[in-house]
Amino acid sequence: MDIKQLWLNAQDLWGTLDEHPLLHAGLGLLVLLVVALLLGRVARYLIIHAIKLLGRQPALHWLNDLQHNKVFHRLAQMTPSLVIQFGLYLVPGLSKTAILFIGNVALAISILFLVLAMSALLNALLDIYARTEHARTRSIKGYVQLAKMVLFIFGAIIIVATLIDRSPLLLLSGLGAMSAVILLVYKDTLLSFVASVQLTSNDMLRVGDWIEMPQVGADGDVVDITLHTVKVQNFDKTIVSIPTWRLMSESFKNWRGMQASGGRRIKRSLYIDASGVRFLRDDEEVRMTQVHLLTGYIGRKQAELKAWNEAQGQSAQLSANRRRMTNLGTFRAYALAYLQSHPDIQPNMTCMVRQMQTTAQGVPLEIYCFTRTTAWGDYERIQGDIFDYLLAVLPEFGLSLYQQPSGNDLRAGVLPALAGATQVSNVETA
Repeated sequence: MDIKQLWLNAQDLWGTLDEHPLLHAGLGLLVLLVVALLLGRVARYLIIHAIKLLGRQPALHWLNDLQHNKVFHRLAQMTPSLVIQFGLYLVPGLSKTAILFIGNVALAISILFLVLAMSALLNALLDIYARTEHARTRSIKGYVQLAKMVLFIFGAIIIVATLIDRSPLLLLSGLGAMSAVILLVYKDTLLSFVASVQLTSNDMLRVGDWIEMPQVGADGDVVDITLHTVKVQNFDKTIVSIPTWRLMSESFKNWRGMQASGGRRIKRSLYIDASGVRFLRDDEEVRMTQVHLLTGYIGRKQAELKAWNEAQGQSAQLSANRRRMTNLGTFRAYALAYLQSHPDIQPNMTCMVRQMQTTAQGVPLEIYCFTRTTAWGDYERIQGDIFDYLLAVLPEFGLSLYQQPSGNDLRAGVLPALAGATQVSNVETA
């Protein structure tokens, strides 16, 4: 009985609202808004939990990426505006102008969430692509960002056209007159897009590549490639952001070829003191034959020189007419044999020891070879071990490294001379 009385009272109250159309319409809109929000909550709950159940299946695992990027969350947020848009005609007392205005606002909100859902879908597709093998060599992040930019521009045009109740074509036709302004404002974006297409299509840059670009202070690994910038993490852990278009307009060094080849080059010179270069004596040649790395070289060289000297006849008696082995040439052959037998040197790549143009600092002997590894730490260790050994073995050939005089060298040369001069002066005084 109480329930029936309450229902009758509610009907009487609702009937009295006919005398106040504004209040009637306001309450109707409030009820519609509450219903729309409740339905939005229900729709979001049902959609998200249904996607969670479907995402557990291995074949539909990609649904988890859509959920993680809130694609279905954005779609569920369209429910309240859609309910309001189609429920306005059930609200009594609303004028056609109010229905049109509120309906356009609700439609604009629906379009906004649809654009956000499409943007989230692009992010999800980027995450799915990032797990493929192609993502290691070709980045599509720049294309996704460009697509999102175009999506937001057209979405904004449609939303504005909906709010002012005009055709979007009218706004799009006005863009022709603004093309010059757009080109000026988005100049860097257009340049970066063209550069991004060229970089990816020509496979000039990948995430993970070690690049070197001194003009912008970049020397490290590429960690991200976007539409506008390429992020490089230097070896000191600093981050350098390079505009994408600069990678096409300026030169940069990509070390990917070195890393893919499986060998890293050693190219460093030993500056030999020219005053120590001389012919080998007979006893030294005999001693050198006992060096395992030189046994074959000494035998071949002695046979070659003997045949050449015998062909000269009596003129070979003169020292200047006779060919002989030098300590520098023997050391060069020893260094080459040492590199060729080294376990950490790549045997399938160029390996040589060459004598360069003599300079004021001595005779440069350049070590040119490739290590088996491209890892930085191992490369430096191998290179250091090689040069440590070659420097230590130089005296075995009667050679020494050139070094500019230091303070200790000057003291070692000047102090004995001063001591001798003091002794002479003391004798003369006595």
